[in-house]
Amino acid sequence: MSHNGFMISEMAKRVRDILSMFVLAIFSKVIGTKLYSRRSAPAEPESEANVCLSWRLAVEANNMPGWSTVPLHCLSHVETYMMGGQYEQDVNYIVEQIESYVSQVVLKGDGCDAWILDIDDTCISNLFYYKDKNYGCDPFDPGGFVAWVMKGECPAIPAILGLFTKLVEGGFKVFLLTGRDQQTLAPATIANLHNQGFIGYHRVIFRNQSFKGESAVAFKSEVRKQLVEEGYRIWGNVGDQWTDLQGECLGNRTFKIPNPMYCVP
Repeated sequence: MSHNGFMISEMAKRVRDILSMFVLAIFSKVIGTKLYSRRSAPAEPESEANVCLSWRLAVEANNMPGWSTVPLHCLSHVETYMMGGQYEQDVNYIVEQIESYVSQVVLKGDGCDAWILDIDDTCISNLFYYKDKNYGCDPFDPGGFVAWVMKGECPAIPAILGLFTKLVEGGFKVFLLTGRDQQTLAPATIANLHNQGFIGYHRVIFRNQSFKGESAVAFKSEVRKQLVEEGYRIWGNVGDQWTDLQGECLGNRTFKIPNPMYCVP
């Protein structure tokens, strides 16, 4: 090859290299823009499952206080959550956090170290009842629920039963606080609690006639206030409803158990 031909060949190769680097730089810039810019990527269509997941998150975060029923299009989502293992896993995880906190509490040893547990869907489960009510898609049926409670067939929520046992054995005075009516439902409730292993609590407190017509927050606030006035120190308070964990004298820590099936206003 002549000297001139060699020079031309080398220049052509350099031009190709420069062009390749230029194209690569532009391509990299375009790709980088797509990766980090939300505007450049078209939004994915919302699926029904994602909408129901957002609904459940809003419920658990108390961003929808006073909601009445589960949306019908979310029935399958709630059923899968409650029956498919995620609900149980969530409860177990929460109980692990509670037990971690309990391990750090130093009891005074004077018999006044108290802990409060709600009953319905905290200690014992109404899942089988709500299964027949389309997992909360049907409106609340007061008569049907009373009939269910009277059967005394609510199973214990295993992780909470384990927590209850540790609290009792650890020296806490455990109070079981429920909105169930004392006059009609107390015997069936106590029998149900006992046959599920909830033995050794300090007191079960029902809603009596003096609290008739009061909201859940007002009723439970007054009960907790009375306990504090009796000298008890409430170290923890666990419930499945936000109304279990609002109001006065809440205690040192509160813990929410998930429940996407119903809301107690």
